Amino acid sequence: MTAILDQLRTAPRSVLGKLPGVSGDDDETRRPLPVSGMLAAACTLGVGLAALTTLTLVGWIAAPRGALGAGLPGVFRTAAQLWLAAHHAGFAIPGGRVGLLPLGLTILPAMLLYRAGRWMARDADLRLRLPARLPKNSPREQARARRRAQLVLVAQAGVSLAAPYALLAGLIALVASNEITQPFLGEVLLSHFVLAFLAGALATARMIGPWRVMLRLLPERVRAMTVGTAVATALLLVAGLALVLVAVVLNFGQVKQLSDVLSPGFVGGVLLALLQLLYLPNAVIWASSYISGPGFAIGADTLVAPTGVQLGTVPSLPLLGALPESGPVPAWMMAVIALPFAAGAVAGVFVARISPSPSYEAAPLWGFLTGVSAGVVAGVLAALSGGPIGGGRLATVGPSPWEVALSVALEVGVASGISAGVTNLLLLSKRARTPLDKAAVPVRKAGAAIAKAASKVGLAEADPRPLPGHWMDATEADTQEIPVIRDDWQDEHATAEAETLAQARPRLPEPGPEGSRPVRKDIVDEFDDRGGHVIYVDPYAWDRD
Repeated sequence: MTAILDQLRTAPRSVLGKLPGVSGDDDETRRPLPVSGMLAAACTLGVGLAALTTLTLVGWIAAPRGALGAGLPGVFRTAAQLWLAAHHAGFAIPGGRVGLLPLGLTILPAMLLYRAGRWMARDADLRLRLPARLPKNSPREQARARRRAQLVLVAQAGVSLAAPYALLAGLIALVASNEITQPFLGEVLLSHFVLAFLAGALATARMIGPWRVMLRLLPERVRAMTVGTAVATALLLVAGLALVLVAVVLNFGQVKQLSDVLSPGFVGGVLLALLQLLYLPNAVIWASSYISGPGFAIGADTLVAPTGVQLGTVPSLPLLGALPESGPVPAWMMAVIALPFAAGAVAGVFVARISPSPSYEAAPLWGFLTGVSAGVVAGVLAALSGGPIGGGRLATVGPSPWEVALSVALEVGVASGISAGVTNLLLLSKRARTPLDKAAVPVRKAGAAIAKAASKVGLAEADPRPLPGHWMDATEADTQEIPVIRDDWQDEHATAEAETLAQARPRLPEPGPEGSRPVRKDIVDEFDDRGGHVIYVDPYAWDRD
């Protein structure tokens, strides 16, 4: 898609000069931001509809006649309805409405809009319009002004992409309406605008720098709460995904049986597998609602929760074969409720480390507010993952948004508040010790300099060594090695005695080589100290009481 947009950017000015705000005199002149946003929005809609039309055409060929519309106009109308459903825009049908839409289908327009937003930012040279980087140690007011200017530019880019995108989506909704399905125009405009605004704003902010630099656009407290909310939500979703995979593995026989009952054929089987893959994000959010406690419903008067399961007739979707049977659940399944508390504890650590609070009371409050924001996000995800399928029993499918929001806010909030308070206390105590250690460094250096100067003038020893105290207080460096007596060891007493005898007695003639005998060195006179010239030191005298 970006290649198509690049061709539009390099197109002759004679063609594009008719657009408002574009001058054909200077080839290097860039288009204004609203014009770039309009081109990006139109290209995104065209590429997305082309992809879904191709997929719908394959299904129309493999499906029974008339299932996806009559002829090619019906195929295009079905593709347009799928495109609106990818943005989570509901439809009105006879006897009810369709609101249970696959969240996995939203990935396609989200990726296209993100790429379009990157192209729009490059085409309008938004990097040059960003405020220049401030030098270090700049005043805080200048940094805040720069951050506000960056946020304003990011919001302008998001609106420049979202406004034309929503208007074009409204025209598609009018074209896709027929006697059976009628899209809700208000939901179409709102959903397309929100998704395009988020994608365009993220794409523009990404030009400022990496994701870590993007987060610095937010104030410190808001950044800490944003990161904590994202961490808690991600951990809950990962736990939900693990629960879904375990349920599918344990109930794989029932899932396979439902697939065999449908017998869709090869092409139909591929499309059925794709449909289940698109509904996998919905199932993950339902599993997260199960973990948080409220659970979810598959029709009126039904409930799937850790406290019990009550089901009726469920739709024939093989993925729903992983649901547990009706009745009480094992007691150990209540352990899954501990997962939101664990997620809140991890989120509280992130909140305290990103933005430590100088007061001990404020950190738990910010941690609890992080849990509240995580509950709001969980409630929004629960609302998007569920919805009615017509009227009757299936008018209530999915988790209850307000119950999920309340449960996650309390569970994650309490754990996050405690974790943030403990982490903040540890950080404050560590910071309190750091100035004392830094202040002691000059004192130690001054003491060492004074001792060195005193040793030079003779007032102190150059290398004073403390005398050892008790043997239990001595270290290995303060003690001496215990002497080891070897076989060839020669006592100093024997040497002294031999020298004394040699001086006092007359020297005898040395015998010849035949009668020579070695001198006896093992005879020692322990009372002979050679007139006080031999001093014996006991190395263990200091250890005696």
